[in-house]
Amino acid sequence: MRILPAFILFSLSFATVISSAKKPPNIVLIMADDMGYECLGANGGADYKTPFLDSLAGDGMRFEHAHSQPICTPSRVKIMTGVSNLRNYIRFGLLDPRATTFGNLIEKAGYKTCIAGKWQLQGGFEGPNKFGFDEYCLWQLTRRPCRYPNPGVEVNGKQIDYSNGEYGPEVVSDYLCDFMDRNKEGPFLAYYPMILPHWPFQPTPDSKDWDPAETKEWPKGKWNKPHFQDMVAYVDKMVKKVVTKLDDLGIRENTLVIFTCDNGTYVGITSKMRDGTIIKGGKGSMPDAGNRVPFIANWPRTIKPGQVKQ
Repeated sequence: MRILPAFILFSLSFATVISSAKKPPNIVLIMADDMGYECLGANGGADYKTPFLDSLAGDGMRFEHAHSQPICTPSRVKIMTGVSNLRNYIRFGLLDPRATTFGNLIEKAGYKTCIAGKWQLQGGFEGPNKFGFDEYCLWQLTRRPCRYPNPGVEVNGKQIDYSNGEYGPEVVSDYLCDFMDRNKEGPFLAYYPMILPHWPFQPTPDSKDWDPAETKEWPKGKWNKPHFQDMVAYVDKMVKKVVTKLDDLGIRENTLVIFTCDNGTYVGITSKMRDGTIIKGGKGSMPDAGNRVPFIANWPRTIKPGQVKQ
């Protein structure tokens, strides 16, 4: 089995398409949180509803052997820097202040840049700007409040706390869509390291037991697979929201969309494949269940549809 780290696939895909482009393309890089290979229907998963991601894969290029680091922060550092964790590690949860990221390089190339979602890399309010992002809307930048119902986020140097039934994934994706709207003349980089579907597993606004008055993250004893399934479905919904915005703005054909994940599924979740295989989530471990992740590259009229890479 070839091990192809997500940041290498991103770099190769980016270099290939840029070299053949007449106009610099926009780039939307989406990285889900704790969602292994088995969670996509396009990859043979049977337990989750991912119709939009499946169509994105069918209309583009799907990789069968994309491998990340087996846990959140090392993957976030590695995809940002392209440097092996053997050479970029200082301590858990810290992006080396001396590092150069793809945000820095793309910003230098004349792109407008934005990051929205989960940070978990320290650096304070100035950190995202220092690492190449003109704008940001982030959870876990300077604190760790609730991330799902009635969340707390940092937006361009300000702490904002929501209390009217807002949902964290909607808040950050709204900001990303607004950024794309304001920069539709391009080129832009929109990096969306998603909050979903990382624990705590609790209702989404599409769940029957969603409570807009909830203000806390659920304790481990309440986590369950049905809510994880709802959260995976909401990942699909948020990806559709972002890509549909590109369509609405008339810039879809000049935008490279990449979808991947930071690591495998949480160990408490067991999933079934259509061929009957049972996969126990392996986050934090080195076997496939811990680091084999989805990877899709989609760019209409540039990336030939229906491609599957081993």
